[in-house]
Amino acid sequence: MRIIAVDDEELALERLMTAIQQAAPEAELHGFFYPEDALAFLQNNGCDVAFLDVEMADISGVELARKLKEKNPDVNIIFATGFSRYREAAFDLHASGYLTKPITTDKVRKELAELRRPVAKAKRMRVQTFGNFEVYVDGRPLEFRYSRTKEMLAYLVDRQGALCTVGEIQAVLFEDETGHESYMKSLRQDLQVTLDEVGCGGVLVKQWGKLAVQTSAFDCDYYDWREGRREGISYQGEYMSQYSWGEETNALLAGDEHSRGKAAEKEALNQT
Repeated sequence: MRIIAVDDEELALERLMTAIQQAAPEAELHGFFYPEDALAFLQNNGCDVAFLDVEMADISGVELARKLKEKNPDVNIIFATGFSRYREAAFDLHASGYLTKPITTDKVRKELAELRRPVAKAKRMRVQTFGNFEVYVDGRPLEFRYSRTKEMLAYLVDRQGALCTVGEIQAVLFEDETGHESYMKSLRQDLQVTLDEVGCGGVLVKQWGKLAVQTSAFDCDYYDWREGRREGISYQGEYMSQYSWGEETNALLAGDEHSRGKAAEKEALNQT
């Protein structure tokens, strides 16, 4: 869960952030003294919950809430103010909550437990494909007994949930060499055991002589990119760089980026 807190009084902001940290220690929290800085942050970052002071010097919390909802209609707005007279405005904005100061950990915890728009629980496993292929569980790199095990998982991720025969995987990993059946069995076992040990065994789908990944069981930059969820994701022309078989997918990604660039140039010319 990503939370922002905005208050133009330094002491009040510190108290608000302390209460949020104590109520939701697992959350990613960002505090802002200036509303403009919060808006700049949200240009390239999403936000699940926003705690906003109402009376601020440059822009009111109500107006800031309107701007935030323009960028993300599903953001949960929680006003944190010393005044009760803004409740009607909060109601009109369909705010998730309204806290009166002093803000306490218990007050924050209750509001987070009853959000108007519940925040989906983050997946424990995250796969990085842009640049080198890496796998993280709870933010820590996942290590495999064999390097080929990691490559096997990489190929299954590249196939986006399609079932792959053991023969197909072997041909990719060993470039059509034969005689690796025993090693392939060890790799499959290593993959399952490694995922089971970190509580992510459900990522792997197994049928007789076939393997796949359950794409909904983990986050992946490549999948998000294909679905248009590109906020905070940067593709720099590299995809699974350590594996030569990834070049085909990388060519498709590069072509897509080129087409998008041309379309943006055309649109800019049409507007001039």
